[in-house]
Amino acid sequence: MRGGHPADEEGGRPAPERYGPATGAVPVIPGPRRAAAPPPPEAGTEVEAAAARGGKGWAFTGIAAAAVTTCLALVVAGQVADGEGDAPSAHAAQKPAERASDGSASRSDERVAPSSPVPAKTQPAPTYEQLMTRQFPIDPQLTGSGEFEAVAGLDKAPGPGRKYRYRVDVEKGLGLDAKLFARAVQQTLNDKRSWAGRGAMTFERISSGQPDFVITLASPGTTGTWCAKSGLDTTVDNVSCDSASTERVMINAFRWAQGSETFGPKAMHAYRQMLINHEVGHRLGHNHVSCRTPGALAPVMQQQTKSLNVDGISCKPNPWVHPGS
Repeated sequence: MRGGHPADEEGGRPAPERYGPATGAVPVIPGPRRAAAPPPPEAGTEVEAAAARGGKGWAFTGIAAAAVTTCLALVVAGQVADGEGDAPSAHAAQKPAERASDGSASRSDERVAPSSPVPAKTQPAPTYEQLMTRQFPIDPQLTGSGEFEAVAGLDKAPGPGRKYRYRVDVEKGLGLDAKLFARAVQQTLNDKRSWAGRGAMTFERISSGQPDFVITLASPGTTGTWCAKSGLDTTVDNVSCDSASTERVMINAFRWAQGSETFGPKAMHAYRQMLINHEVGHRLGHNHVSCRTPGALAPVMQQQTKSLNVDGISCKPNPWVHPGS
């Protein structure tokens, strides 16, 4: 409200022009013509008295209008003030909802987070004893390259007596564990139940220098070739031999990997020990011996790969020279 006139409020009727446009002012487009005002009443007439009474009425009317306008202004001002106080709430309502800080669930809390892949458990490497009980795949008719490679390293002779120095060769391309084979030879020969058990001899593995003999792991075909050099035929039963006219004690890789029916798959470790002791026994000068007591342990120099029943006498498999030690 400007100057206390209700007609200046927003939406009110414009005040009538009283003195005409000011010089240089923008002309106002005139509205519809109004009837000319009646001439002022003459003094002392009834009309003058009525006009006087009407003037007082207009005065009271103006005062009342001013009061109403003032009240309206106060109400509007209060509403504006209230609106300003509510502005933050309105702005807050337009903002994205914030995560509750009291631990209550929100929409994002309800989503299931993708689980991280559980790493596979690392299996421990198999032990020597476990590997010695396993069978390994190999073709019983395999003929390998015929080329050999010495297993590197030195295993010192652990005991007293005459020292036998030997080397371990493995035919190239067999796909068998050469280190496992070399370890088995050393541990078997120096076991107290083996040839070294009574203290008369001990065995040392070398990989260079001159050995007393060479224990050789070879394919069935290559084994047959080297055994034939000493007049032995190993192809009939796919067996091993000591090729006495050469430096090589031949271990048939098929038998090493698969064993024999006489021992069965559950006694692979014992069969491998028997195979080493039997062929090295030939190199030490021992010939074949058969079991003479039914149900007894077969002698280590019996051909146990072929049979445990000789001349109608059935014996039990045995890998050791001195099994009771």
